[in-house]
Amino acid sequence: MRFIDECEIRVEAGNGGNGAVAFRREKYVPMGGPAGGDGGRGGDVVFVAASGLGSLHDFTHQTALRAEHGQKGMGKDCYGRAGRDLIVRVPVGTVVYDAATREKLAEITEADVPVVIAKGGKGGRGNMHFATPVDRAPRRADPGEPGEQRDLYLELKVMADVGLLGFPNVGKSTLISSVSRARPKIADYPFTTLTPHLGVVAVGDARKGEGRSFVLADIPGLIPGASEGHGLGTRFLRHLERTRALLHLITISDDPERTPLADYEALRHELAAHDPGLAALPELVVVTKADLPDVQALYPELQQELESRGKRVFLISAVTHEGLPALLGAALELIDEAGLRERAEDEKAEDAEADEELPGG
Repeated sequence: MRFIDECEIRVEAGNGGNGAVAFRREKYVPMGGPAGGDGGRGGDVVFVAASGLGSLHDFTHQTALRAEHGQKGMGKDCYGRAGRDLIVRVPVGTVVYDAATREKLAEITEADVPVVIAKGGKGGRGNMHFATPVDRAPRRADPGEPGEQRDLYLELKVMADVGLLGFPNVGKSTLISSVSRARPKIADYPFTTLTPHLGVVAVGDARKGEGRSFVLADIPGLIPGASEGHGLGTRFLRHLERTRALLHLITISDDPERTPLADYEALRHELAAHDPGLAALPELVVVTKADLPDVQALYPELQQELESRGKRVFLISAVTHEGLPALLGAALELIDEAGLRERAEDEKAEDAEADEELPGG
């Protein structure tokens, strides 16, 4: 199945059923009153995130998603049946926008939590609601209201704790396959990875109650100009937006015009150009392919330069596993620090809301 992380789709909630105009017709009740029931409400279009989905591919074969209409009201005070809601399963991390205005309508970050995207119309009132002392046999009823209709733009952003960042062919796929069960395609040419891959990384011994885990995302390799859409461009930069920390991988390139430090600076520039918030994420710099003599020879100079800029630097080999335990432990520390900051920000926001609700606040 192809990986699709953006698409457009039309959603149509159900219309409400019309109210009924009817009267009691029973033996010995010649002047029966109004008995028209209400129409049923139209069904909603509801998005629910499913943890087993990882692509928007299913929507590429559909033009519209429609919920059921409500039934019209009936005689004998019988209400019409409500239309069934349409439950639409989407991947965790789906962002829903209005296709025309690009207004964000919903951001679906939790599995199994329903989000109403289009509301069904209300059912019309039957004529039994319109009886008055003056008009005891009303011949009017309300029509059902139309359901909401929207043209949507869906965008998927992968949900991960840590994102792997680096030029093509620096060893991101090899690293994620070494520390998790993710199995991206690995080959010795640029742009091997064409879709994001997620892997669950286990740290420590779970059998002794000391195990921890986090989700690592392998983002397709970026190149200068990615923030402007060059190469694989902004399609994949956005997948870093929900990560809590970054592992920025660098190594020696076969291209004589490139250096590890220049590669690092180029992608830092692309992060800041796409979203300053990305550039502000906590980061570890990882020098890969430590099993190569050229990398080992260059590492002391790289380490000194990057540490002078306040960066934490690790030398690893995904093939021999050299340096991996220290790197994964440091990544967990960044995740924990990010969690503490998020909780502090949430508490601050809750306190601000409470102050506003107080009299005179």
